[in-house]
Amino acid sequence: MNENTVNNIYEVGPANNQKPESLVIFLHGLGSNGQDLISLAPMFSKQLPSTVFVSPDAPFPCDMVPPGYPNSYQWFSLQDRDPDKVLAGVEHVAPIVDDFIVQEAEKYGVPFNKIALVGFSQGTMLSLYVATRFKEKLAGVLGYSGAMVGLPGESKVPVHIVHGEADDVVPVSAYHDARQLLEKCGFNVSGHTSPDLQHSINEIGIKSGAGFLRSVFS
Repeated sequence: MNENTVNNIYEVGPANNQKPESLVIFLHGLGSNGQDLISLAPMFSKQLPSTVFVSPDAPFPCDMVPPGYPNSYQWFSLQDRDPDKVLAGVEHVAPIVDDFIVQEAEKYGVPFNKIALVGFSQGTMLSLYVATRFKEKLAGVLGYSGAMVGLPGESKVPVHIVHGEADDVVPVSAYHDARQLLEKCGFNVSGHTSPDLQHSINEIGIKSGAGFLRSVFS
């Protein structure tokens, strides 16, 4: 395992079988893997037939599962939830994600302003950090069940965040805090919470997320 790069990469090509015009990069949650979020691609592609979807495994084995547990990865450790420790973890992995964005942009010939990051939980935390600091302006960030880590960067990408009101892993207060901070910093933020939804993604969130991606790619 090379911990200076992502691991396995899962891909779903454009539904129209043409050269992609846009690119979605999924960043999965803690203890999961790239196969998890790539399952959203067929649902998104109904509204995004010219989009290619890629979903990598994070670089590091998850340190909150038994050693050797298969296909369980993390972008950064959350064993210590101290904000400074979490921020340090994000800062450490961010260059790996930056390099991956560049790699995939070159691979598919897609400009940076047609690339969106879609994260879940820890992947949302990382997406918001990376996209607002990337060297070029990306199309946007779609974040599910996540939170802000530190302050956003200077790149004012559109952001759409979705959260379950019954989330017992990342409380819904994280949604309100992130939205308030991003709006205060001048970001265009959309999104919603879903009653009774736990730490997951539902059909309403998929539909609103697909609409957001279609709008930022248009």
